[in-house]
Amino acid sequence: MTLAILSALPEEQHGLAALLEDAQVVARAGRRFVRGHLHGQPLVLGLTGIGKVAAATTTTTLIEHLNVQQLVFTGVAGGIGAGVQVGDVVVAQAFLQHDMDVRPLFPRWQVPGYGAAAFACDPALVQRLQQAAQACTAQAATWQDPLLGARAPRAHAGLVVSGDQFIATAEASQRIVDDLQTAAHAPLAVEMEGAAIAQVCADYGLPFAAIRTISDRADDSAHVDFPAFVERIASRYALHMVDHLLAHARL
Repeated sequence: MTLAILSALPEEQHGLAALLEDAQVVARAGRRFVRGHLHGQPLVLGLTGIGKVAAATTTTTLIEHLNVQQLVFTGVAGGIGAGVQVGDVVVAQAFLQHDMDVRPLFPRWQVPGYGAAAFACDPALVQRLQQAAQACTAQAATWQDPLLGARAPRAHAGLVVSGDQFIATAEASQRIVDDLQTAAHAPLAVEMEGAAIAQVCADYGLPFAAIRTISDRADDSAHVDFPAFVERIASRYALHMVDHLLAHARL
């Protein structure tokens, strides 16, 4: 069963392609994919680019033309949940589009044509990613990298929200949290691609899950933290977690 690993940025997959056996580059729909094997498992690596439309296009291309049966997204996100800090990892249990609003025709956040606002991730993949996240954060606690601060990183699991905005002020971040909490949604992280991938996978009936490294607190310092963190920490996390996922679980 072929697994696809998607990320938005090249740095979020740095080093993964070098681990593949029998690597082959495939170009399709303006995207460059690398397929091969890791720990005996067939694997495809792909970059979505930034934003929900780019993510949906890439996911559809993978499913239609590269015959993948499961998808995992790995990359960075802003932490907006209580206790979710820089260097932590959030495993998505569900996704929701925080900028979807078709009121009064449909309830807020609900994608027209679907019965609920949130798209659930595959429970089995979520469980495997939680194990990978816990192993990664335990290892990261020994790195002593200044970008991780003095605290030990933690693994979380819960709701992740997506929108076509880079959330870079405390005011914008708090507004998203406050609005969602009025409807009993408790978001842990905010990013720009996952909900679109979740919707496409729901349409095709394919298992999907995601793991997000927290690069910033989606506040006024987010634009400062983001570039260095992606380069130095997020790529290392992704390499560790994907390798663990494939080494310890038969997909």
